Amino acid sequence: MPAGRRSIMHTRVCRCVDRRGRAMKASRQQAAGHTGRHGGTQMTPTVAGKAYLVTGGASLIGSHIADQLLDQGASEVRLLDNYALGTPETIAHLAGDPRIRLVRGDILRLNELIDATAGSDGIFALAGFLTLPFSQNPPLGVAVNTTGVANTLEAARIAKARHVVFASSVAAYGNTAAEVLDEDCPSAMASVSPAAAVYGVTKLLGEQLGLLYAQRHGIGFSGMRFSSVYGERQHARAVNANFIAETHDRIRRGERPVIVGDGREVHDYIHVTDVAAGCIAAMLRGRGGQVLNLCTGVDTTHTTLVDTLLQVCGAAGLQPEYRADTRAVKSAGGTHLGFSPAKARHEIGWEAAVDLRAGLTRYIAWRNEQGQAA
Repeated sequence: MPAGRRSIMHTRVCRCVDRRGRAMKASRQQAAGHTGRHGGTQMTPTVAGKAYLVTGGASLIGSHIADQLLDQGASEVRLLDNYALGTPETIAHLAGDPRIRLVRGDILRLNELIDATAGSDGIFALAGFLTLPFSQNPPLGVAVNTTGVANTLEAARIAKARHVVFASSVAAYGNTAAEVLDEDCPSAMASVSPAAAVYGVTKLLGEQLGLLYAQRHGIGFSGMRFSSVYGERQHARAVNANFIAETHDRIRRGERPVIVGDGREVHDYIHVTDVAAGCIAAMLRGRGGQVLNLCTGVDTTHTTLVDTLLQVCGAAGLQPEYRADTRAVKSAGGTHLGFSPAKARHEIGWEAAVDLRAGLTRYIAWRNEQGQAA
């Protein structure tokens, strides 16, 4: 992060309206990067003609990054996965593209990473354990989220990849008390559940490893703190996104949706296409070592989320049922978060383009098309 620089956003509401045509245009503009000068000629960074490695490639975010890289002219997209958590179905739609290279590999094996990285321009380091699988197997989760990241950075150094974009998380903040949560805010894990705290600490360590490699070896590094990601091809490994799927299932069965607590708990829900666009923008525009929030800047309560889902599903007559919170695993939250996307907007020219209602409409339509069991 640039020293002594702090972007303060006095309003948390960013422009997050769904603009299908404009969103596609914005995505292309973000991917194109900022304009520079070389010999008096304007040069625009682009993914066209370049090769990229995506670790955790058979994942929700990995599949969407691959989509956008291919749309923007990448010459090769390598999707590395050991399929312990990722699934072939997530990337089945990409199988016919000759620019896709599927690599069965594990980020805990450095030699496999070096082979997969050779000749690539950059790495999207997405492989990692999310909250639920992490809580089920903490030793493996710690290994993957720390040693795996170190291996990825070392492979980038050896193979001379230009930039690494790392999938971090707003869980790195813990329960930091601040009106606006920007990248300069300190972490506070004392009041977070153990599972969420350990997960958040591994993300902090991954960021610091990346910044260390940027400092010592000159590798470009962007640690992207994702808020609650949801969308088409959603898996069942993220606590907050799972709540959306579970609520939709209850609505389809004609059952009342369940809200834990009083419904005032908030999260910042971001559509996966916005996250993919932000990662590509960081790959092209990121400088040195940096950490950025990828979020909408909008706090959404559980009550608002459920009400929106009911409207999208045409079931506004169903009344939510409020129950005591007995969750064993939950992410940090409260009645205020205030994640700020200001630095990402300033540094890489990115901001979210899909609002909650539009994103849920797309996600629910996809679930219905897939015939996912209620």
